[in-house]
This record gives sequence, structure tokens and C-alpha cells, in this order.
Amino acid sequence: MEKTTQKTKKINSATLNGFEAKKVEVESSFTKALPGFSIVGLGSQSIQESKERVKSALLNNDFEFPPLKITISLSPADLKKEGSHFDLPIALSILYHNKDINLNEYLVLGELGLDGRLKDTSSIFPIVLSLKPKKVIIPIESASKVSKIPEVEIYAFSHLKEFEDFNFTKIENSEFNYDFIKVNDKKYYYLSEFKEDFSDVIGQNDAKEAALYSAAGFHNLLFEGSPGVGKSMIINRLRYILPPMSLEEILEVEKLNSLEGKEITFKPIRPFRMPHYSSTKAAIFGGGSRGAKIGEIAFANKGVLFFDELPHFQKDVLENLRLPLQERKVLISRVNSKIEYETDILFAAAMNPCPCGNLLSLYKECRCTDLEIKRYKNRISEPLYDRIEIYHKMIEDDSKDIISSKEMFEKVLVAFEMQKGKFNANLDENYKFNLDSDAYNILKKAIKNFALSKRAEFNTLKLSKTIANIEKREKIKKEDIIKALKYRRRPSI
Repeated sequence: MEKTTQKTKKINSATLNGFEAKKVEVESSFTKALPGFSIVGLGSQSIQESKERVKSALLNNDFEFPPLKITISLSPADLKKEGSHFDLPIALSILYHNKDINLNEYLVLGELGLDGRLKDTSSIFPIVLSLKPKKVIIPIESASKVSKIPEVEIYAFSHLKEFEDFNFTKIENSEFNYDFIKVNDKKYYYLSEFKEDFSDVIGQNDAKEAALYSAAGFHNLLFEGSPGVGKSMIINRLRYILPPMSLEEILEVEKLNSLEGKEITFKPIRPFRMPHYSSTKAAIFGGGSRGAKIGEIAFANKGVLFFDELPHFQKDVLENLRLPLQERKVLISRVNSKIEYETDILFAAAMNPCPCGNLLSLYKECRCTDLEIKRYKNRISEPLYDRIEIYHKMIEDDSKDIISSKEMFEKVLVAFEMQKGKFNANLDENYKFNLDSDAYNILKKAIKNFALSKRAEFNTLKLSKTIANIEKREKIKKEDIIKALKYRRRPSI
């Protein structure tokens, strides 16, 4: 029997590799032979099941399903592909198999119902955000999310029937309706809502001041104190006074939320992750035996990673924190995949002063021996301590001084504008600080008296700059250095 292969159709789609997208060409071939329908190119089970969804959607809407041998190839063939969003490009390649319609300028994504309805999937938004194509064809359910991505033309549909006439209607991009400030002509959004307020914390003024400095400059923070003094209470409120977010940061956070299956709201609230101390190294940093998967530290990007009961975390977890805190990135390598992701986080931690917790208490007696206390504290290495810019010992405090989150956030906004939308914690090692002579002299004395390492000196200067910025100053004064040294941990001798 004579076999004739028609012209191959190509439609652009994509798949997620970790949390970054890779382009995929959906190629289709129609051959006069025994009817069949196959999909090749390392497609997952959900892609293989696409054959039944596509066939039912076409036949239930009176479209022709050609009695030919249909081969769908997902290229590149050596890249593993996942996701039901391949339904739509596969269906369109069949629907238009004998029509001269070119879809090469579009990225096509969407899941099909058996009745032909187009459905959103959790991977559509992160794929579009990752690739930022000029034009996309997506389900109408996805449009409200994708429309937040700038410079992407959106053509959205609710049903397969709408493709019959090839009549595409463009969806306009939508704006954010949140409060914002402009820094260097760029908008940074924020919420004036404080679900957990610092006004609930009675006393602990030094700890709240430390939290303010931490939020304003995105400096790492460690509280040490007995149970019940307010360590976790203060850190839990830290998330609501963090600096405003740019559009790019909001989209990046929502991209990770989408991959985790969370609801996408586009609220300008930075992430707050609080893994349990029993979490494994793979859960914190990412990993997996088959493919590289992201962990808690990636989901905390642009926000807070909070370790409560710090010494109880596994030793290898604590030691592996050093590189992402220093380099602001993590690389996961597996046989079939490599993923490098940002870890631009504010690391916050809380710990007891001893195993029983009462060493710093004014009212309770410590039951621990010196050896037990030493072993407990030695679980945290000096290099890790050295990467934490703000350290504060907390004791019971009965004072009645109250400061609200709103007051603290207003100071954070001042510092954010002074930093021109960047964080002092992320300053380059070659940054030239502006110190007056008294500040310079007191710093030199501190370096000698406290044996500060180069990293400790640099961290002190970064924190001093944040303290000055809150006061609307660029120049670092003597009092700024003294305050920064106040929150510098001094190793036990």
C-alpha cells in the first residue's frame, strides 16, 4: 500500500525542568497507514494519557479525528517532559493538520477536559514567567495570573470550539492595586496590613530594635534566650515589616507558590518558611534520587528562613547553610539534571542558652552541667555564627514600652529608599563605606579588642550603614558602629 506523509506540523510548548522552563517543539506527522496515535519524546504518564483526553475532546465537539497513523514527537527527545498542559498543542496539531495555519509565533499551553473545556494547570504560570514569550495561547482560567507578567501578549480561550474560526482575542495585561513607593523610577509594592503586630510584644525593646535593623537591611538574625521570653513571637512578626517588593520579586515568589500548589494572590508579602528541626538535608536544600527538586531554602527566596531551636537541626544541615548564606545561591547536581537557584534570604534563628533552657533566666535555675552546655553550643560552628550579623541575648522583661509594626515599617521604608531598592546585607566586598573619623577610630579599636575577622568587620560595617540609613544618613557615625557592635556575638573563651 502506498504511504504518503503529509507536511509536518510544529507547535511551540514547554516543560518545567526544576523550576525553570525549557522550550519543547510539538511535532506531528500524519501517515496513510493503519490508524494509530502515539506520543514519543520522554513524555510522562500524564502526557501519555493526553491521547485519550485529546481524542475525546475532538470527537465530542464534532471535529474530525483523522483515520491515519498519528505520531506526536516532543523535541528535544532527550529531555524529560511532564504536565497535562501539552493537551492543547497536541489537539491543535491534529485540528489544523490539513489547514495552512501557522502557530510558530505562539507558546501554546493548556489542559483539555473530555468535553473540550480548557483548564488551568499549576505549571502554566511558572512556564510563561520563566520563558517570557512574546505571545501565548492559554486557557481563560490562566489569564488572570499570566496577565500580571509584563510584555507578554495573551490570547485566552475557554473551549476548544473557539479555535474553529481561528479568531483570537487579545487579553490586556493587568496592573497591581497595592500601595507602592518609587525608587529610581521603579515601583516597589507593599501591604499596610499587620496580621501579627509588634504592639503585642510587651517590653524587649532591644530585641525589637534588632528585628528592625534586620528587616531594614535584610541582615541575618539570631536570638538566644530562655523559653517564653518572646524569641519566636518577635521573629514571626518580622515578616510583616520586611521591605517592599518589586514586580519581578512578586512574580518570582508566586512562581514558587504555584509549583508548591499554593493559591496565587500576588500580594506583596515576602515568604516566611519555618521548617522543623527534624527536617532532612534534602528537605532544606533540595535533592532527590531521580531528579533535582528544590527545598525550603529556595521557597524562602526573597523572604525569611526561620530555624527555631537552632542547635537541634542536624549538623550537616547547619554546616551546609554557610555557602548559601555567603554566595546567595545553591547548586543541586544529579545524574540527569542540575539546578542552580537563588537563596537571597534573611536567615532568622532562635535558640535556648542551654539544653534545659534556663541558663539566662532571672527566675529559674539551670540544671545543665558545663559539659552539657558546651556540647549544646558546639553544635553551631563559628563560621556559621560569623555569617549572622545580628545576635541578641534575651532575658525576661517586664517593661511596658510598646512600639507598633506600623511605626517600625515606616522606618524600614526610610532605610529602603536610602538603599535605593537594594539591601545592605548584599553589598559587595569592595564597597566603600562612608565613615567619619570617630567611627573609623572606634571600628579599629573594636577590630583589635574583639579580634574581629574580615567578615565580622564587613558585617559590622553593613549593619552600621543600615542603622545610619534609618536615620536618613549615608555617613556612618560613631554611635552607629557602637550599636552594630552591641549586636555582635562575642565567642566564649
